[in-house]
Amino acid sequence: MNRTVVSYAGYLLLAAIVVIVDQFTKQLAYQNLGGNPAMDILPVFKLVLVLNQGAAFGFLNDAGGWQHYLFISLAVVFSAVLLVWIWRELGRNRWLTFGLSLVLGGAIGNLIDRVNAGYVIDFILLHYKDWYFPAFNIADIAITCGAIILIADSLLLSNKRSTVH
Repeated sequence: MNRTVVSYAGYLLLAAIVVIVDQFTKQLAYQNLGGNPAMDILPVFKLVLVLNQGAAFGFLNDAGGWQHYLFISLAVVFSAVLLVWIWRELGRNRWLTFGLSLVLGGAIGNLIDRVNAGYVIDFILLHYKDWYFPAFNIADIAITCGAIILIADSLLLSNKRSTVH
């Protein structure tokens, strides 16, 4: 089998693992936290069920329903772009391709929620005293980690690569 195809399959497997872990943890949260108050894990960490119809941090949560179709459309287009981008980066930049795969897995994980339920299940809540960070999920963590890798690659590693060539 072609090395490129095997490499591509490996990055898609990483994205699939993110989707599986995300969907599994969301299902656990939905089954165990629905109708229950927040579950304190640590003084700064709670598990709580939030059904988010909006985007990040609940943006457009109460927009009346049109945002559902917008976010699905954006996620589908963005996922297609990521699939092509991953393919184009194969053999050139493993670090960037790894980050793109994390973002892809997270985007698909949240897309599945939107298509199946009309909302994204968030369940991780970080807080300190009266300050609360908006609830999030495993897909959001993967997207954030992937984005950090993309930014680091863009700011730090791309300069290093250009000086080597």
